[in-house]
Amino acid sequence: MTDRNDDMLEDIFAQARAVAPAPSDDLIARVLAGATLPQAAPKPAAPRRSIGQQLLDLLGGWTSVGGLVTATCAGVWIGVAPPSAVQDYTAAYFGDEISVSIFSEDAIFATGEFFDG
Repeated sequence: MTDRNDDMLEDIFAQARAVAPAPSDDLIARVLAGATLPQAAPKPAAPRRSIGQQLLDLLGGWTSVGGLVTATCAGVWIGVAPPSAVQDYTAAYFGDEISVSIFSEDAIFATGEFFDG
């Protein structure tokens, strides 16, 4: 039974291959009309962005970076010269305030000899 079906399919495929398809005149006219339309100019390639520009975009642009710089400056300012309310709060939270001098007592800056002339 399969031989008969295979033979029949081969006959159908042979008939289909024998017929040469011809496009209609309407199809040819539409293809030729579309071929005469102007084509869009290719877009120029985007210029390469520097690593700094990519980092700036990653952080959110100049607005976000400005906010980060402001917060950093405020944090450094509060850390170096804290207001008395912050000193009271940290003394209550952490305990007694301790001051540490980075210069020894006999340093040239501590004695004032450098500035007296």
